[in-house]
Amino acid sequence: MSEYQYYEFRAIDRPLDRAAQQTLRSVSSRAQITSTSFVNHYEWGDFRGDPVEFVENWFDLHLYFANWGTRRLMMRLPARFLKREDADPFLRQVDWVELWASGDDLIVDIHREEAEAEDYWEDDTQWLSALAPLRSEVLSGDLRMFYLLWLTAIQDARIADDEIEPLPGIGPLTDAFETFAEFFGIDSDLLQAAAESGEDATEISKAELRAALAAIAERDKTELLVRLVEGDPHVGVELHGRLRKQHAKPAPRRTVGALRMRAREIAEARERTVAEQREAERRLRAEEAERARRARLEDLKRRGAGVWRQVEEEIERRNASGYDRAASLLSDLRALAAEEGDYDDFNRRLASIRARHEKKGKFIERLVGLETRSDGSASGF
Repeated sequence: MSEYQYYEFRAIDRPLDRAAQQTLRSVSSRAQITSTSFVNHYEWGDFRGDPVEFVENWFDLHLYFANWGTRRLMMRLPARFLKREDADPFLRQVDWVELWASGDDLIVDIHREEAEAEDYWEDDTQWLSALAPLRSEVLSGDLRMFYLLWLTAIQDARIADDEIEPLPGIGPLTDAFETFAEFFGIDSDLLQAAAESGEDATEISKAELRAALAAIAERDKTELLVRLVEGDPHVGVELHGRLRKQHAKPAPRRTVGALRMRAREIAEARERTVAEQREAERRLRAEEAERARRARLEDLKRRGAGVWRQVEEEIERRNASGYDRAASLLSDLRALAAEEGDYDDFNRRLASIRARHEKKGKFIERLVGLETRSDGSASGF
């Protein structure tokens, strides 16, 4: 397998100034650099920068992929929106995720080495775009991304069956969550089991939204409006977080054992469905083959003795395709003889053909099993 590495960094909260872009250009002469992104891939050589330094200083998101199985996603989050203790309950058994403070920010570094190796990605650029909404969801107080990481500990058999899930499910799944699960190789059956319960906190009616906004103290409203006018990119997610907390409803939580059992049930149901589809396809192919066989036999009946002349013509071509066509015609003639009970005539004609062409070894090999006994079974040669 050839070597392939892909690096992408994205700035969301604030664009890069010219000085920052020049600094980044000194790290790579061939990277695509804009005011909001840095993208490069390597089929030989390696990235000369430090991804951690890039995220701490300039970028809010980083995605890395290596075709030998390494996957990495880093996020820079304002620390006031996510406390380390909020994520800790999900990550106790996940040793490939790190969180650390960097100034006023919290860095989340998800770095998995055991993903399935791939030769390449057809479109590398789609992944970070698909995963980017997760950052806004985390900023608004949605911790389901960390629940997905907790699922990997179940998948890796690191959590006992009697442990309780840290959230009452993760349903309904967003496209970003499904992309995250695909990127990090989370078992799809376990994911589906986890998503069968949960509540979409984003589904708030306009009436509920107006009532929630009206309940905010005037001083807080003014402060939020000032921040919005000043270009604070986090006003929307902060309000969303408040609404999420106000509309949160208690829900029962399942054990790890229950999740595992449900995942097995989903897997078994999927396997049954696949088996049923394969059987249906097999029956369809068999029916189509039988219709084609019937059409060939009806054609043989109409053509009569002329078919035997065609057999001779195909044999006289003295090549593999001619021998194959001759053997196929003889096989259909045997089936027709079996239907009509006329084995003697078929065997007599076949024996004559065999005698005339006994020196054509490749053709004779194709005749094995064509002679028919009086009871309709093949006698072989």
